[in-house]
Order: sequence, then structure tokens, then C-alpha cells
Amino acid sequence: MNEEQFLQTLKEKGISLSPEQVKQFEIYFDTLVEWNNKINLTALTAKEDVYLKHFYDSITPAFYYDFNDNLHICDIGAGAGFPSIPLKICFPNLKVTIVDSLKKRIGFLNHLASSLDLTGVVFHHDRAENFGKNKQMRESFDIVTARAVARMSVLSELCLPLVKKMGVFIAMKGSKADEEVNIADKAIRLLGGDIKEMKTFTLPQEDSERSIILIDKNRKTPKKYPRKAGTPGKEPIE
Repeated sequence: MNEEQFLQTLKEKGISLSPEQVKQFEIYFDTLVEWNNKINLTALTAKEDVYLKHFYDSITPAFYYDFNDNLHICDIGAGAGFPSIPLKICFPNLKVTIVDSLKKRIGFLNHLASSLDLTGVVFHHDRAENFGKNKQMRESFDIVTARAVARMSVLSELCLPLVKKMGVFIAMKGSKADEEVNIADKAIRLLGGDIKEMKTFTLPQEDSERSIILIDKNRKTPKKYPRKAGTPGKEPIE
């Protein structure tokens, strides 16, 4: 997907970017490739791949959920900023908090935010399990997102404790998401969530399967969750 196709496809979905926003994506790409020579941020460095599989893919939740309000979004394990930074570029009113366990990636994100002249973004070097125990952060976000971080039963324990009541957890998955969701149903309900819907589609041009899973936070998460760092992955709620 070249830049022109990226802009046209978004426009067809109702997202029109200004020249300033277009420039931000160009700077994002250049910065990503430059820093990827120093630290491992992505296996994809060709412009067409980055625009399709990182930028466009990150924006797909906005096809199914309204990001136009002044919402506070927390992105767990964002790595090089996906999906929250592309969403922030498209919807400048968003407040963004990114949590990542690797300090070098946080360094990249701070540099990127400065290069893109972004405001309303903060980055935390922390494990999601520890972050979810922080009383100031716990159940304080309108939206929590995660893209390709862990299987749903694990991901729900990392993310749902951070979603405020009546907020939403948006999980971004590849193929066979329905299997993961079925296995994770018990964990999701235990942690205060209810599956609202799952939208499955294919990325343009390459036709690889993607799913956006929308989970409403209807009840408070029991205080014991998330468990200590490492435990959700080793002993998922099933």
C-alpha cells in the first residue's frame, strides 16, 4: 500500500487527513526506519509494508468505534507505537498513555512524539501487570487497546483492570480470533467485561485476516487481578 492508496482507502472509510497529518505519517515512517537500525522495532521496513501492516492496520478500530470524542486511550505493549500513535495522528483530540516493558522502545516513543509534535501523550516503562495495580491508573481509561500482544485469556487480565466501568477494551487480532475469544470468555466475564462484538475483515491488497474485538467493561475488576508479573502468561484464567 503506497501513500496515495493509504490516504484514498482511509478517505473511503470516512477519515480524511490534512496535509499536516500526512506529513506526520511520513515523519513517523522515516523515524521508525532510522531507529530500527539501532533497536529492533519492526521486521517491516519497506514503505508499502509499513503503511499497510502498521499504519493502516492500526487505524482499523476506528472503522468500528468512534474515536472523535475527547477519549483517554491506554495502549498496552505498543512497541513502536501501534495502534495508538496512528490513531492519535488521525484523531488529535485523543489522550494517549502507552505502557511498554522495554526502556529502549520508550526512548524511541519519546523521540517520536517530539518529532511529530504530539501533545497529550505519555509513556510508561512498566509491566502491564504492575501498571494495572497502580491505584491512579486502575480503571481510569475510556479505552484500552492491545495489538498482537498475547492470547485473549492473558490479554484480558492485562487490559480489563485498566478500563473504567462503561469503557471498552479493544483487542486487535489476526486469524482464528474466534477460537481465542471462546477460550477467553470465562476470563473476560470474571474480569468485568462482556463481549460486545467481533468484526473480522481482510487487509486490502494482501487479504490477510484481522479481527477487532470490542469488549464492554460493565463491572469492576476484582482486586486480585491482575496477578503478579508473569503469572497471567504462565497460568491464564481458563
